[in-house]
Amino acid sequence: MTRPLPNRSPRSPLQCIVPPYMIEAMTRCGDPAVRGRAVGSLACAAAIHAVRDLSQKMPSMMAVPSPTGRRHRLVYDAKKKDRLPGRLVRSEGQKPRKDVAVNEAYDHSGATFDFFHELFGRNSLDDAGMSLISSVHVGEVDDRGRYVPMDNAYWDGSQMAYGDGDGVVFTRFTRSLDVVGHELTHGVQAFTSNLVYRGQSGALNEHFSDVFGVLVRQWKEGVSVEKASWLVGADVLMPAATRRAIRDMEHPGTAFVDDPVLGTDPQPAHMDAIYTGPADRGGVHINSGIPNRAFVLAAQAIGGKSWETAGRIWYDAMLQLSRSSDFKECARITAQVASDRFGAAERKAVAAAWKKVGVA
Repeated sequence: MTRPLPNRSPRSPLQCIVPPYMIEAMTRCGDPAVRGRAVGSLACAAAIHAVRDLSQKMPSMMAVPSPTGRRHRLVYDAKKKDRLPGRLVRSEGQKPRKDVAVNEAYDHSGATFDFFHELFGRNSLDDAGMSLISSVHVGEVDDRGRYVPMDNAYWDGSQMAYGDGDGVVFTRFTRSLDVVGHELTHGVQAFTSNLVYRGQSGALNEHFSDVFGVLVRQWKEGVSVEKASWLVGADVLMPAATRRAIRDMEHPGTAFVDDPVLGTDPQPAHMDAIYTGPADRGGVHINSGIPNRAFVLAAQAIGGKSWETAGRIWYDAMLQLSRSSDFKECARITAQVASDRFGAAERKAVAAAWKKVGVA
C-alpha cells in the first residue's frame, strides 16, 4: 500500500541526514532554483518528522518482519514521487539492476545489517529480523511538471527513503554507506535506548547514528583508526573548495566554511560553545559535534580498529541509556562499560576524551 507523506508546516523541525541549518541556508541562496528546492525540502522534512515522532512512540508497530527471520532487503522505486514505498524492483537474493541507486540502496543496507549482526549479534534493527525496506528516486513533480528531487535521505520508522539530489549542492544519497548506516542506526535506537529527539538526548540520538554510520564504512573498508576518515556524508556533496562533508566528527565546525550556499558549519567541539537556543529541536544536529569528537578522541587513544573496542563500548552504552540521558550520563556509562568490558586503560581513554570536550 502506498502512503503520502503527511501535510505539515514547513517550519516544523527536521530529522534527516541533512540538518535544518544547511537547508535553511539554501533558502537564502541567490540561485532561485536552489531556493525553491530548499523550501520544498523543509516541507518534506517536516512531514518526515511527524512520522518519526509516531515511530518513536510505537517502534514495534512500524516493523515489517522478515519472512525468513534473516536478512531481508526490499528496494522500491518511488518513480520521482513522494508516495512510499513505490514499485518493488529488487528483493533479497536477486541480481543487480541497471539502476545504480537501486543497487547502492541494496548493498549498503546489507552492509549495515552485516555490521550489526557480525559484530554485535544483532538480527536486524529490531533484533528480530526486521525487513530492510528502501525507496529510491523520492521527490515530487512541481506545478510545471518538472521533477524536483529530494535533497535528503531519511528513516521514517519502517523504511529508508533516498532523494537523488539537485546536482548543484547534493548528489544521490544512496552513494554514501555512512549516510545509509547513520539513518538505519536511528532504527536500531528506536528498539534500544530510543533517545528523546530534543536537547542533549536528541544530540546523542544523532551522535550514535553518526558513530555507527562511520563505523560501518570503516569496517567495510577494513581501515585502522590511524587511517580512518571521520567525515559524514562526504560522498553526497557536490565538490567545492568550501565544503567537505555534512559533518566532521573529528573537527566539528569545519565540514563546510564560508560556502556560498551552505554558509559555515555551526557545530561546537566543546561544551563551552554548546548551543542552547530553540532551533534544531534544541540543537540535536548542532550539539552532536561534542559527543562526536569525544568518540573520535577515545577511538584514537585506544587505537586499532575503531569498531572493535571503542565501537563495542558505544554499542553497549547505547543499550543502557535511558530515553532522557544527557552527555554526562553518556560519559559515565561509556567509561563504566570500558572498565567492565576491557580494563583501566580503556576507561582512562574514554574518560579523558569526554573531559577534553568539557564533559566531566
